[in-house]
Amino acid sequence: MPAPPVHVPSSTSLNGAQWRRSSRSTGMNNCVEAAFLDAGLLLAVRDSKRTAGPALLFGARAWHTFLSGLPVELDEAPDGRS
Repeated sequence: MPAPPVHVPSSTSLNGAQWRRSSRSTGMNNCVEAAFLDAGLLLAVRDSKRTAGPALLFGARAWHTFLSGLPVELDEAPDGRS
């Protein structure tokens, strides 16, 4: 099976994606949006200012590795779904 692409040129090509923003977003389009794809096997991430722009695609392991490298506040757990 070929590896999935690491990005798509336009996030509008991700049919059925339900984009979510961080609960910490200020609503001023200065954040990213994320959508789980393929029953949660992939996570797509796009710039909230360019909703028709490109999206990066992460496999579950790559996303977990990325999150584990971020600093964590004591009241949060970075599971990628908040």
